[in-house]
Amino acid sequence: MIETERLLLRRIEKNDWKAIQKIWKDEAKSPYAQYDNIKELDDISVSKRIERWGQEANRDEHIFFAVCLNRDIIGYISANRCDNAYEIGYCFHSDYHGKGYAKESMLSVISYLQNIGVSRLIAGTAIKNIPSIKLLNSLGFVQVGSEQVSFYKDAYGNDIYFDGGIFELVFR
Repeated sequence: MIETERLLLRRIEKNDWKAIQKIWKDEAKSPYAQYDNIKELDDISVSKRIERWGQEANRDEHIFFAVCLNRDIIGYISANRCDNAYEIGYCFHSDYHGKGYAKESMLSVISYLQNIGVSRLIAGTAIKNIPSIKLLNSLGFVQVGSEQVSFYKDAYGNDIYFDGGIFELVFR
């Protein structure tokens, strides 16, 4: 567990699926949802996915933190080992945007990752997702590349592409 001034971060457990489902349903309404991986939102799909996340609780290959405010899960942070880095991602319910919770919890997770020997983080976000880019920049990430990504298809089955940014944070 990680405690910050206002938050408690703990590994996600299988029983957290309803809270994560609520966050994903909220995210699906966001204009930025079109830039993210499609998530099945039905009870069975979400509970199975979160159960898999919970199974990773004692390992550091795939790390999933529930971000809790007064015992309520308001978001989550994931860190997945890839090559010589960890790819970090995050999602918070919109009721908690703009209050500094994402930055506060991300700083703590970054510190945790440094303490377990991680020397490099990467993150990807849509170039049009200005709030996410501002958060990454405020944490010290710099854009090191770009890519065209597609998670959706149009009515004719053609990929719909968007421009994504690749961001990196290297610990010195």
